[in-house]
Amino acid sequence: MKKLTFLLAPLALTLALPAAAQGPVGQPSIAASSTLLSLTAQGKSTRTPDLAVFNAGVVTQGATASEALSANAAAMNRVIATLKKAGIADKDIQTSQISLNPVYSQPEYGPNGVPRQEPRITGYQAVNNVTIRSRNVSGFGKVLDALVASGANQVNGPSFQMAEPAAALDEARLDAMKEARARADLYARAAGLRVVRIVSISESGGFAPPQPVYARAMKAEMAAAPTPIAVGEVEAEVSLSVQFELAP
Repeated sequence: MKKLTFLLAPLALTLALPAAAQGPVGQPSIAASSTLLSLTAQGKSTRTPDLAVFNAGVVTQGATASEALSANAAAMNRVIATLKKAGIADKDIQTSQISLNPVYSQPEYGPNGVPRQEPRITGYQAVNNVTIRSRNVSGFGKVLDALVASGANQVNGPSFQMAEPAAALDEARLDAMKEARARADLYARAAGLRVVRIVSISESGGFAPPQPVYARAMKAEMAAAPTPIAVGEVEAEVSLSVQFELAP
């Protein structure tokens, strides 16, 4: 019996080691004597934007719905023709809003505050907007001027972006990984340990463009001077969650 007990004890210890190494269900597998360090690090890469995304359109009014819509269609055709003349490709022009709504008169009230006449329809308002991607950022201001001159009376944007963000994102990933490893080494030294390996990596990220510059202009306003545009910079940003195994 003593011999049997002696043989079973090492066996029990051997079987217990994998369970200790695996840890709780769903947790990464590390050695029982190791420490799991979880870090989150951000990486950034800055670029001059080469794409401007904005909205432009036409608001028209008419006595009837048909009149408002007809006037809007004529004006919008001029706007789209202007965009194409400015070098905007068909694939970079997309209708984003079409609406037709009645215009109501203001209610009339008597001396006692009782409505004398309810609001009534006095006409109709038609709206047509397109989303535009301008790939010539340096000439974006001239495009705006030409749009307004052709009849656009609604302009919103732009949001500056990168047309091809892959390289900038890769730089941000390298930056985030470098930051995560540097901090892991710092914590390991402070704890008298060393970094054994990376256990897991997960990524989340995207772009952090500057706040859009909004421009709303009418013909009279645009005639005075060209529209100034400040392009600035945009950032590709990536966040990494990295787990390291630390050991003596």
